[in-house]
Amino acid sequence: MKKQSEKEKMLAGKPYKGMSEELLNDRQYAKEVLFDFNTLRPREIEKRNELLKQILGKTGETFFIEPPFRCDYGYNITLGENFYSNYNFTVLDCAPITFGDHVLLGPNVSIYAVNHPTHHELRVQEYEYALPVTIGNNVWIGGGAIINMGVSIGDNTIIGSGSVVTKDIPANVIAVGNPCRALREITDKDKKQFAHLDYN
Repeated sequence: MKKQSEKEKMLAGKPYKGMSEELLNDRQYAKEVLFDFNTLRPREIEKRNELLKQILGKTGETFFIEPPFRCDYGYNITLGENFYSNYNFTVLDCAPITFGDHVLLGPNVSIYAVNHPTHHELRVQEYEYALPVTIGNNVWIGGGAIINMGVSIGDNTIIGSGSVVTKDIPANVIAVGNPCRALREITDKDKKQFAHLDYN
């Protein structure tokens, strides 16, 4: 039986060594592309998007990522339609990270799909492990929020600014805090928030 590479182990959710030559080369390639992305002039939106398509696993027809943006590999990131992230979006995508449609991210949002062993003897051997992150449709994540590995966030949910998400968050709620917890449901009453405004 053929021995699995460290990349194959990573993608299979097994412990792996992140400093293997193949994974290091993958990260270096992503950094080179993102260096170009992050240094383009603000008006060069089409060039920015073309660069992202070189490294991201999948995108919708419409997406907008404000530079600067950082990720480990890119190929583990899937964007739904009408994705938007504000400045300083950081993604450690050692496992699949999937966004639904119409997702909004505030500035300084970070997603960490990877972790290190608890015991130091395993850490010094450079082992890591990674678990997927799934974010549903119509989710809004406030500025400075941190999403940890293995987490799912349900459709239509809002994650408050500065929250640290360590466990699954259900659909249709406002969730805040460290650790992040559901505060209340989002209901039809919330539609009245801007009822006094003229949309014409």
